[in-house]
Amino acid sequence: MAAEIGGGGGRKPTMVVGIDDSEHSYYALNWTLQHFFAPGQAQQYHLVLLTSKPPAASVIGIAGLGTAELLPAVELDLKRSSARVIDKAKEMCSEVIDVSYEVMEGDARSVLCEAVDRHHADVLVVGSHGYGAWKRISVVH
Repeated sequence: MAAEIGGGGGRKPTMVVGIDDSEHSYYALNWTLQHFFAPGQAQQYHLVLLTSKPPAASVIGIAGLGTAELLPAVELDLKRSSARVIDKAKEMCSEVIDVSYEVMEGDARSVLCEAVDRHHADVLVVGSHGYGAWKRISVVH
């Protein structure tokens, strides 16, 4: 089955999981681990865990005076936040053999698309962010 998913050629299929500091993304990661990376189960995927870090300037927005002084503090806070997300993911993935972790700067949607292309991902997993069924359908379609 792995050869079918990965398209053959000896390449191990890749699964990208988008994570942020939300319960929904951790639930999606936990679900993925339980269904595809359970202890004692053959791990047929390379797992890439990805979080996005928005540029500090986009967090501050177009503000007036004093914005330049805020940039270093905001940048540091964003880096710490990303590090917390990755640290929690590493804890959750302690049993996974073939896993990598990435922090990419940019909008989460763009970053996920770039990662899927770069890794030639076969599967993309994301949480729902609490959207109801109708919102999920409109996001997917």
